[in-house]
Amino acid sequence: MKTRSNEIRQAKGGEQAILDAAETLFAAKGFDAVSMSAIAKLADTSKPNIYHHFKSKHDLYLAVMHAAADRFSALLDALAEAPGTSRQRLADFSTGHLGNILDHKLTTQLILRDALSGGSERGLEIAKHVVGESFARLVAMVQQGQHNEELREGLDPALVAFMIVASNLFFFQAGPVMQHLPEARFSNNPGDYCDGVMDILFNGLLRRGDKKCGDEKS
Repeated sequence: MKTRSNEIRQAKGGEQAILDAAETLFAAKGFDAVSMSAIAKLADTSKPNIYHHFKSKHDLYLAVMHAAADRFSALLDALAEAPGTSRQRLADFSTGHLGNILDHKLTTQLILRDALSGGSERGLEIAKHVVGESFARLVAMVQQGQHNEELREGLDPALVAFMIVASNLFFFQAGPVMQHLPEARFSNNPGDYCDGVMDILFNGLLRRGDKKCGDEKS
């Protein structure tokens, strides 16, 4: 005889199988090219069972996206509670964010696919349901570093946050190429990559005392 706890575990497991199947197919083919029948087949379930958990294909798509947003938010939650400087938190975010990307490649592939080819409507959904809130929190982390006088006051905090996220996404995208470039020794060590990127962001390219970009025109 099935217990209530067993029924709950089976229900949750069935929902997760649907989410996993949807993530796989959306990432491979894009939202429009995936049918609920295909998702049901891959999840080894029925279409009525999918609609029991999700009202529509669009709701299922958003559920996959929300899972990615939750991971992003959880990383920032952990950093908010961690001791240390704003600089250390930003460096830890870079490492954790890239690790998250590499551990959840299908979701990353889906987000990038839709961001690049889904048009402004899909871009709005990604901004609203995946990255918007967490990106604002990352910007606030940069602003806190400026308030604490750890980071330069004149920096655009949104641009700093964007550069950290963008560098990690490009590492993911360019990985298949970079691993064949002997000069790109960091390609096989994400930790070294993040350390190097953050070192450049924090310390720049110029030697101390050298003129900064634009100084020659003043």
